[in-house]
Amino acid sequence: MEYRLLGGSGLKVPIFAFGAGTFGSGSEFFDAWGATANIAEARRIVDLCFEAGVTLFDTADGYSNGRSEEVLGKALEGRRDKALISTKATFRVGDGPNDAGSSRYHLRRSLEGSLRRLGTDYVDIYHMHAFDALTPIEEVQDTLNTFVREGKVRYIACSNFSGWHLMKSLAVADRYGWTRYAAHQVYYSLIGREYEWELMPLALDQKVGALIWSPLGWGRLTGKLRRGQPMPKVSRLHKTAGAAPPVADEHLYKVVEAIDAVAAETGKTVPQIALNWLLQRPTVSSVIVGARNEEQLRENLGALGWSLTAGQMAALDKASAVTPIYPYWHQRLFPERNPVPV
Repeated sequence: MEYRLLGGSGLKVPIFAFGAGTFGSGSEFFDAWGATANIAEARRIVDLCFEAGVTLFDTADGYSNGRSEEVLGKALEGRRDKALISTKATFRVGDGPNDAGSSRYHLRRSLEGSLRRLGTDYVDIYHMHAFDALTPIEEVQDTLNTFVREGKVRYIACSNFSGWHLMKSLAVADRYGWTRYAAHQVYYSLIGREYEWELMPLALDQKVGALIWSPLGWGRLTGKLRRGQPMPKVSRLHKTAGAAPPVADEHLYKVVEAIDAVAAETGKTVPQIALNWLLQRPTVSSVIVGARNEEQLRENLGALGWSLTAGQMAALDKASAVTPIYPYWHQRLFPERNPVPV
């Protein structure tokens, strides 16, 4: 397993992390992803992860109403010291007025709850799951810095921030000498390349590592969706399509057909090629992969240990390219002053 530094921090993380959103069950959204509450099954998945060198496990307090953290904690019993745990807060976890957001009140309660469910006294990476526009950034960053000083959190990160959200948060942390975000967990895939427009250049400039969620484009890059074929009867997209970012059918088919061409050259599968492409992109520290079962996990692990050629990367880049929104399309007219990250 290859390890990379998490942004500008000294923490080394495996290039594959396991997304424990498939642990827990109990909510329609996560059940559609194949979530399980079976501790024995979860422990077997964790065993396979350790065997492959996948030692980073990502969860959140809102996944299956906290049950993902509970199952992950049980699956890691007796070997917590071998794992890196990433969890998150901000999304609503109750009916009260302070049961959502990134206020000091909510984050304190959220962290204590996560530690209890995970069965640990610290988390390695603690994410703000989304930006809270109502809480002062100073309050958020001061609270997170306090968690680090208390030893309950090792590194802090954010997720789903816009460019100005992240840059202002970093600026506030720098102003007061507080711990800064080491990573940004982002949606990025061959059919969702908006991360490259502003967040990737920012990450390069500020040394913020990218942790990639939904690297297969909400299940669209499994190889099961193709031109002239109906959606499979068994697909999580039947239940999660409303939350998934829209992708034009023609664009999807064009990308999949380009992947098919590379698959014929490499003997690899569609998901393996899509994952390997991400591993060669700038700023990527780790790609978060999920799995409903052992077979799917082993399939994803097949993306490791080899690399696409420069020609294959270029072909995939070309097939998946779209015209950015303003001002990014305008900036790309002047590559001499605004070079595309490579």
